This record gives sequence, C-alpha cells and structure tokens, in this order.
Amino acid sequence: MLQWIGYLIWLLIMVLSFPREFWPKFRAEKDYQHLVLATIVGLFLLWSLRAGIAEGLQVHFLALTVLVLSHGWQIAGLIGSVVTILLVAVGVVEWPDAGLYALTGVMLPAIFSYGVFLFSYRYMARHLFIYIFIAAFFNGALTMVVHLLLTSGWMYFGYGYSWDYIVDNYLVLLPLLLFPEALINGMAITLLVVYKPEWVRTFADRDYIYPSNKKDK
Repeated sequence: MLQWIGYLIWLLIMVLSFPREFWPKFRAEKDYQHLVLATIVGLFLLWSLRAGIAEGLQVHFLALTVLVLSHGWQIAGLIGSVVTILLVAVGVVEWPDAGLYALTGVMLPAIFSYGVFLFSYRYMARHLFIYIFIAAFFNGALTMVVHLLLTSGWMYFGYGYSWDYIVDNYLVLLPLLLFPEALINGMAITLLVVYKPEWVRTFADRDYIYPSNKKDK
C-alpha cells in the first residue's frame, strides 16, 4: 500500500509541477541538451555508488542541491526522476520502490533545497559568499539530513525495521555524510558561478556581485 502511495504522490507532483519551458528549450538548444544528458549520466553514476548493510538502508551522495540551484526544483525533479527510472532499469532500485525512492530521494528533498535557497535569497544579504556557503554548502548538508530522515520513515513503516535498528545502522552514518555532501555542492556551485554562470538558473550577477544591487542591510 505504501509503495502505491509513493507512486501516486510522485506522479502527482510530476504532473502538477511539470516545467512547460523544459521541452521547447531542450529541443531547440543543443548545448542545453548536452548539459541535461551529461547531468543525467553524472547523477546515474553517483547514485549507483552506494553502501549499506540491509535492504533499503543504503546511502549515497546526492548532489541534489547543485541540481536544484542550476535548474530550479521542477526541472531538478524531472531529471532526478529520469535517473530513478534508469536505476530501476539496471536493477539498482526495485520497481515497486521506485515511487518512494523518487519521492524521498528526489522530489521532497529538491523542494526543501529550493526552499532553503529562497530563504537565503529573501532574508539574507545577497552576497556571493552567502550564495555559496548558505544556498549551496549548508543547504547541501541540510538536504542530506532531510533525505535520510524521509528514507528512515519509509524503512520504518514500509520494511518494518525498528527505529533503534535504523538509528544504529543508518542514521549513525549521517555525520560522515554531511561534510562531503556539503563540499560536493559547494565546490560544484563555486566552479559553475565562476566559469559557467549561465548554467545556474538561480544565480544572477546583478543580485550577488554588483554592489549597487545588493540587498540593503
């Protein structure tokens, strides 16, 4: 039952939030096609590298925050969903679990990550270091926390693991994942805003670099 609910919520979010601008842009721009396809391949490889001791209780780096900051949460969710389907196709993820996997590993963390960015954009100084360290670095770590907590809830209600077992064998790994996850997102965003700022949808020079346009303190 829980698996079908996961599919329903995942597909509902996909339908309601489908980015209408994505397909025309994807068809018209070769560079954008290459960017999206390279992102899919990169995430597929990253999410395939996982470690764990029991079914479902496996961890991997997300790099979801840099995806959200680069594309917005709707397109990030779409790309992450494509990666989920590929993982199902090669047997890394079981097809009955695909809905919950996409929900707890892509959609809800992506929405949360975009919410952290919006908070930093609206309520903090619009400074390049704020963008890198709060919207990317710190955001990446928080998004990993949300992902692991959501997955823990899924494992608790869906697989019947006791909460003590989940804490001792899954959540105990959280401190080891936070800094590397934050570093992946922070470094990736730093490189992108320096060398390819046009690839980062949530970044604009007029907001974060030019002093005359910074938020008043």
